[in-house]
Amino acid sequence: MLFNSFEFLLFFPLVLILYYVLPHKNRWLFLLVSSYYFYASSEPYLIILLLISTLVDYYCGLKIGELGDGKKKKAYLWLSILVNVGILVTFKYLFFFVDSMNGLLEHFGVEVSSSEQIQSYRIDQILLPVGISFYTFQTMSYTIEVYRGNMQPERHLGRFALFVAFFPQLVAGPIEKATRLLPQFKKHIVPDIQQIKRGLTIMAWGFFLKVVVADRLGVYVDAVYADPDGNKGLPSLLAAFFFVFQIYFDFAAYTYIAIGAAKTMGINLINNFNRPLFSQNISQFWQRWHISLTQWIRDYLYRPLRRNGKINRVFSVIIVFFVMGLWHGANWTFVVWGIINALFLIVEVATNPFRKRIFDWLRIPAKIRAVLGWGTSFTLMLVSLIFFRSPTLTDALNFIQNLLVLPNLHVNILNNYFELFLSFVLIFGVQLVHYFKGNNKIYELVESKPTWLRWSMYVSYIVLMVLLGINRQGSFIYFQF
Repeated sequence: MLFNSFEFLLFFPLVLILYYVLPHKNRWLFLLVSSYYFYASSEPYLIILLLISTLVDYYCGLKIGELGDGKKKKAYLWLSILVNVGILVTFKYLFFFVDSMNGLLEHFGVEVSSSEQIQSYRIDQILLPVGISFYTFQTMSYTIEVYRGNMQPERHLGRFALFVAFFPQLVAGPIEKATRLLPQFKKHIVPDIQQIKRGLTIMAWGFFLKVVVADRLGVYVDAVYADPDGNKGLPSLLAAFFFVFQIYFDFAAYTYIAIGAAKTMGINLINNFNRPLFSQNISQFWQRWHISLTQWIRDYLYRPLRRNGKINRVFSVIIVFFVMGLWHGANWTFVVWGIINALFLIVEVATNPFRKRIFDWLRIPAKIRAVLGWGTSFTLMLVSLIFFRSPTLTDALNFIQNLLVLPNLHVNILNNYFELFLSFVLIFGVQLVHYFKGNNKIYELVESKPTWLRWSMYVSYIVLMVLLGINRQGSFIYFQF
């Protein structure tokens, strides 16, 4: 079920009303059934995978909690990891790995028939389950935390299943830790009108970002990427520029709706963004972008790699970003995107003392340094995201080459100057709001205003959504991950 669908607009208010009508002791069951319905409405059969991850990790968590230190305890941890990674590899990466292996064999003169490959593995019949990268990482973190002794295993199967399947963040995050989310399901939550209003305001901002802004930018981006050779020069540069904001606003929109929906039910999810496009360096960007994923990677991959100095920092960073790129999709474009960001980060850290000495020698003011840092970081992200958006590596390199063609200055490829102008206005307006309110206090734009002004803002919001909304009803970009 898509957030930006009429089905969800009927589903969510009904869930919210019944949630508060029901007694506290029955809410977990109601939310669990609602979450399973939310997921099964799109992929009814693939809910089996969700159930497998839930049952395996529930069982492993209990066994880890019962056992002391020793090989048996670690065996149950590895069982959890292998099952979850196995599901993820089979349903998301099997074709990618087999196809890559076939390409490597063909490079060395060993030809493998694609028809034989499909007949043998039926790879073409494997469907990518929505949100599989998110919920496998989330449930895996539970058994790791139990193994590390940071929490006791959850003995209530229903509440644990709800932790895995909670519908606001099931499909595209944020990736929550059990230590943060599970206790909230046990709290006796009473209706809090202010929290409900804040949640609805956050959701409304998310819908605006998706339907009015991100999807509008996507129209231009899609048009250029559909015919990159016919849109060389400035149109390609503008499409790359727009895509930086499209993917940010699209993913932030989903996060806003997820956080807002949870907040209306008295549940707080982690803030997944912190004004990332105002970052002044690559390190800062990765501390502010997709925070729940970067924290997961840091806690469960980077730190174990660095423990006892077994792997040096450079190789650890490369491994981490290789995994992060592959996590985003079964395509070499995502892997290269990850490696490029790793190299950006490594070079940035290595050259930081030298750059600081140069700036000090030139007596460049702090504000100018900040602007230069922001411009450099934004440019690097723009270039790397070309690989993220392109279908193949060849397409990405061709697109970058097209950026360097200067004569073509015709940016109005949609033959609509108003839409082009509106896109820039919306980008500026949204960034202005994020600059002053961040990614977690949007509700302050409304709640502090007088009643007459609040209702004027509500009416204006509805009018803007009706007049400026793009009726694409496309899925969020991160649904595919």
